[in-house]
Parts: sequence; structure tokens; C-alpha cells
Amino acid sequence: MSAVLSADGRPEDAQQKSEGVWHAAWRRFKGDRVGFWSMVIVLGFLVLIVLAALGVVADEWQKEVGVPNAPPTLLGPKAAQSVGAIEAPKGPNVDLSDIDPLAPRYKEWEEKARQYQTQETPKSETLAFGGDRLGRDVLAKAIKGTEISVFVGVMAAIAATTLGTLLGALGGFFGGRVSDFLEWVYNVFESIPNILLIFAFAAVVGRGVESVVIILALTGWTGMYRQVRAEFMKHRSREYVRAAEAIGASTGSRMFRHILPNVSHVILVRMGLLVVGFIKAEVILSYLGLGVRVDQVSWGTMLAEAQSELILGHWWQLATATLFMAVFVTAFSLMADAWRDALDPKLRGLE
Repeated sequence: MSAVLSADGRPEDAQQKSEGVWHAAWRRFKGDRVGFWSMVIVLGFLVLIVLAALGVVADEWQKEVGVPNAPPTLLGPKAAQSVGAIEAPKGPNVDLSDIDPLAPRYKEWEEKARQYQTQETPKSETLAFGGDRLGRDVLAKAIKGTEISVFVGVMAAIAATTLGTLLGALGGFFGGRVSDFLEWVYNVFESIPNILLIFAFAAVVGRGVESVVIILALTGWTGMYRQVRAEFMKHRSREYVRAAEAIGASTGSRMFRHILPNVSHVILVRMGLLVVGFIKAEVILSYLGLGVRVDQVSWGTMLAEAQSELILGHWWQLATATLFMAVFVTAFSLMADAWRDALDPKLRGLE
């Protein structure tokens, strides 16, 4: 039986190429509606972060646009609190120019005080998501805080994942002295309580966004290293790796072109856990005064401020920061799980 020929005279089977690993994973990922829409939410947060960084939104989060502790708009205006009016200094009724050198300026001061009271921008009694104790918009703070908290969580997770994956791949693939040395380094980090290690690095590195990213990356790579090392030890002796070696594939090609895609589902799941854990760690560090600087805002600083406000019944800053954090963390976790399933070679074989 003759083969079916294409227009160029070659068999059609010869033109068909096997579907790539990442292309097939993307096709399976799109079929998971929960994972796909979770990715849309995560991308929406990333767009919000870019807009906040460019100053398009939440640029004036420090501006006092409302009265102190202004409630959310849905709760209605809060009872106005009496605020002492600014009274201009009043000059005497008699001419004291000879004995008081400031007497001629009394009229000028009265006029300036009157103009200041007239031009002062009235503050809103309610805000969309409420205001903090200084009258700053909680929604603007939450958006600006998203920029820092998500940046810290994602960048620290990427750094820790890169470091842990690289060291785990080296230790698991080569074994021997390389593995022994890396295991010693791993055991040194694991022998110190994680919270003490974070505080030690924080004392050396200092405060700031970049410092928090470095601290979390240096203290969070060990779990990724252990898991990736075990996966590479399991895959290095499998048939497809030996076949790649037989056809002349280099060491780097076998490690990162053949083995890495087959363990990527493990890495993604672990990375998703790191993002969530690092966002929580940033909250703890900022709450203790070891996180972002005082002139910056994050979900951690918002929760720290909300502690004193909650005692007075002002819950909206706590609720807003928690809402933003919960939506992002949940969406990111579901997205990571969907990518894990799409890249899992065991599930891939069931198609």
C-alpha cells in the first residue's frame, strides 16, 4: 500500500512533528478553566503593579484626602468630629508700634490666615474603602502596597527558586563530592531556625525592599534544593537521559533540556508555595520594623497599622489589606497547581 504524498512529493507523516513539551502544556493548561482564570487575575495584579510603579494609579497614596478614619462609602458618613478652627492672631485696638515692633504685621497675619482657611481643600467624610487614622485613602494604600508585597514575594521566590534549582541540579546530577559539599551547605542553613536566620540577615543587610528580597532568597532556597536534588537523582539514570547521552548531548543539555522540563511541575508547585510564604514573611518583617522603610507601604505595614485601629472599631484597613492578599495568594496558588498538572509527565502520558 503506497504512502499518501503531500503537494511537495514527501509523505505526510514526514511533515508532521511531535508536539513540543511547552506547547502541549499550554494546551492542557487552557483546558483548566479555574487555572486559566486564576492566571488572568494574577496578570491583572501584575498590570496594577506596573501602573502603580509608573505613577498612573495610587500615586498620591500619602495624601490626606479624607477625615481621620473616614468610613467606607457604603457605611455612610461618620458623625463629624469637632476640630479646632485656626484662629488668626488678633492685634490690639491701640497703636503699639512704638513698644511692639510686630504690631504693624498683625493685619497681614489676619489676612493670610483668612486666605488659608478659604483655600484649604475640604476633606471627604467617606472614602470608597475607608481611610486610615490620618485620612489617607485605604484603597490607594492597598494598590501601592500590592506593588511592594507582590514584588517582594515574586522576586524573592524567583531568586530562591533559581538558586535552589541550580544547586539541586548540580548535586543530584553529578553526585559524589559535589553532592557532599552542597549537602553540607544545606545542613548548615537547615540547622539554624529559619526565623533567627532571617533576623540575622536583616540585621546585616538592613531595611528596604531590595534587602527583604535578598534576605528571603538566602533563607528560602533550601527546600527547593532538596526537592530538585532528589528529582535529578531519580531522572539522571532513566532511559531518555541515557539515550540523549548516547547521541552526544552535552551535560548541560541533559540537565536543563531533558531533565528540567520533566521536573518543572515540582519546581512550579514549590515556587508557588514560596511566593505565598514570602508574602507572609514580608508581613512579619514589616510588622516587626525589619521590612520596608517607613516612607513605603505594603500589606505588612497596613496590617501593622490596622492593629491599633481595630481596637477603636475601624476595621476597613484590615479588611482591605486582607482582601487584596487573599485574592492574589489564592489565584496564584490555583494557577501554580494548574501548571503543575499541565507539566506533570505522568498526566501527560494519560492523553
